[in-house]
Amino acid sequence: MGVVLPVLFALFAAFSNALATVLQRRAALTVPQSDGFRFGLILDLLRRPMWIGGILAVIAAGAGQAVALATGPMALVQPLFVCELPLALLIASLVARQRLPGALWLAVAGVVAGLGVTLAAASPSGNRTDAPLDRWVMALVACAVAVGVLAVAGLRRPPGRARAGCLGAATAVCYALTAALMKSAVHVLDDGGVAAFLTTWETYAFGASGICALLLLEHAMQGGPLVASQPALTLGDASVSVALGVVLFEEHLRTQWWLLPQLLGVALVCAGVLALARAGDGAP
Repeated sequence: MGVVLPVLFALFAAFSNALATVLQRRAALTVPQSDGFRFGLILDLLRRPMWIGGILAVIAAGAGQAVALATGPMALVQPLFVCELPLALLIASLVARQRLPGALWLAVAGVVAGLGVTLAAASPSGNRTDAPLDRWVMALVACAVAVGVLAVAGLRRPPGRARAGCLGAATAVCYALTAALMKSAVHVLDDGGVAAFLTTWETYAFGASGICALLLLEHAMQGGPLVASQPALTLGDASVSVALGVVLFEEHLRTQWWLLPQLLGVALVCAGVLALARAGDGAP
């Protein structure tokens, strides 16, 4: 049960996030496109019931992710969110009552197989739930700089692939940082109860990071095609999460000859994600 529980809750969270992506994307396309970073975009979206449904799905995903992170290493849990993209396309096709062609089913199989091979070869281990403050400072500064540079670079470009890709990557860094902060905050809740949870800095930090990720995600969806934003978001989240798991929580991945099947799995995942993102450009 040591691996089963976090995997099941991570997959539940991935499904909920996929549903949220479909609902939020459809809602985001119904509001005027903005040239810069516009906080009023959220106010416009609040008038769309479909967007509110997406937010409820995000909340469900957050609960599932919290349980998964509390019971398993980040390097295991967060890469499973790569499944969001194939799940989102499957949900979108059901909503639009369209059938996915055989090539896309092959891409879905590639993502699932690649993810399985990568995680089996890497065998993430270690579930330390707290990290020294000096490591947090280093991680927070690095993530803040990366998000700032990517967001500014994206917003300076006109709507298109470059803008969507930069904003998608910035969102990925925020998602990964939110997951790390959530893991630490849930540990505080488990050890010290609600009072400790409400007084630890990680609780408010992961809330702020999550809001930042939400704002960036909406602008990334509006900023350009899915083929640019989704691979940056999906693969970036998994990569940064693994790095944070290793740096902050001292999680371990197998090395030496195990790197070969890991690289093969990553290549399969990347190829599948790119194929699915191209298909997603035409998704309703």
